[in-house]
Amino acid sequence: MKHWPLAVAVLVSGCVNLAPAYQRPALPTPARSPQGPAYPAVAPSGQAPPGWREFFSDPKLKAVIELALANNRDLRVAVSNIAAARAQYRIQRASLYPQVGAQAGATFSQEPLSVLEGGALPPTPGVSTIYNERIYNASLGVTAYQLDLFGKIRNLTKTAQEQYFATREARDAAQITLVSEVAADYLTLGSDRSLLKIAVDTLASGRATLDLTQHRFDSGVASQLDVSQADTTVEQARFDVARLTTQIAQDRNALELVVGASVSDDLLPGNVGGEVAVLDRLPAAVSSSVLLQRPDVLEAEDQLRGANANIGAARAAFFPDISLTGSGGFISLALSTLFKGASATWTFAPTVTQPIFDAGANRGALALAKAQRDVDIDQYEKAVQAAFREIADTLAQRGTIEEQLAAQRALTAASADSLRLSTARYERGADTYLNTLIAQRSLYAAQQTLVASQLARSVNLVTLYSALGGGLDTPAGPAGGGKASGGGNPG
Repeated sequence: MKHWPLAVAVLVSGCVNLAPAYQRPALPTPARSPQGPAYPAVAPSGQAPPGWREFFSDPKLKAVIELALANNRDLRVAVSNIAAARAQYRIQRASLYPQVGAQAGATFSQEPLSVLEGGALPPTPGVSTIYNERIYNASLGVTAYQLDLFGKIRNLTKTAQEQYFATREARDAAQITLVSEVAADYLTLGSDRSLLKIAVDTLASGRATLDLTQHRFDSGVASQLDVSQADTTVEQARFDVARLTTQIAQDRNALELVVGASVSDDLLPGNVGGEVAVLDRLPAAVSSSVLLQRPDVLEAEDQLRGANANIGAARAAFFPDISLTGSGGFISLALSTLFKGASATWTFAPTVTQPIFDAGANRGALALAKAQRDVDIDQYEKAVQAAFREIADTLAQRGTIEEQLAAQRALTAASADSLRLSTARYERGADTYLNTLIAQRSLYAAQQTLVASQLARSVNLVTLYSALGGGLDTPAGPAGGGKASGGGNPG
């Protein structure tokens, strides 16, 4: 009964909201961008990344992303979840308003007069012994409308609304992940195609060298060891051709799985040698404000807001529930006089329910709501930390990837020169085939590493783009974005 003074104050002053004031948790991350030799010394930027249509310059990759946005099943599930959450919000919001219903009916009955008169009068000859009764009614009424004096219904509605917002942010996060996965799978397929071309070219040159070495052996110029060494290059390249052929088929299967549909041959990538992104549109350092705009972080905050509102609903359960039921209409013994004269009728039945003993159920519900709020705070902070780490890792790689790529290009060129010179010396008889074999293997490995470095650079750009929240540039349609792109109320 200790809550009654507050209840009386509420009735006097009007409705209140018992939910605690929402405060966004402090960022559990460093205030400044990561520092160190791996990071460029530039000022952080809070600029949002461009839409994916601007970011990706490859028209075939754009077409594949369009195909994925239309067919990926995970994205379809996310869109369906939005529709379900929106419907749930509308159901809950309806509790804020009276539910008005109209009713019309008629009752027809027939009974003996002797029953109505208690059997006191004997039947009269020539007079009917049957009494027919007809009652007509029409009414308009409100059923059990709950006055939300303590904000219980409003907070439950707020919870449903934040859940709806969270599903929209989850959908946006799913699209960002999808765009990133499609691009990464597309680039991986192109990279493996480049590796296959290198292996095929190495196999062809190796066979030519093997034929030359075999001819020199037949002529008594070269040794059987030279022939065997030349054959190792051929067999290694032949193995790689078979392995990469399988890998390319698996890469295509992975791409089509994430796309959700078959990808035609004309949309498949050639190699990763060309630019796949607008490089100068991505910052080399970002401010903490970028973290807070990522859909996964916004989703975690929406969940936290909903948990905060749940505390208000749990607190309101300690106070009285006031429900109103009322109706007004007409009742008459004749249909023709239903809406005439003194046929009007009405009822009004307010009900007040105050919990007295519930064996601790309300206290348990409040403790549960507070515990869930604490869990959601931890989840929010974890989402922020994960976002910070993802961006930091990607920026660290970006700070050195260009240097790695330049060094690998130089190494590949030097390996090609070494092979050219070693081959010339071997053909003149000035050197053994061993040096040529070493140079062949060095060039082959350098070419493979160069392709891998090009792939790493492209994937790093895609990862940074998605980590910054890029990838939400979509045409208008049923799969619209979250609060930032799709408006506020679910309506």
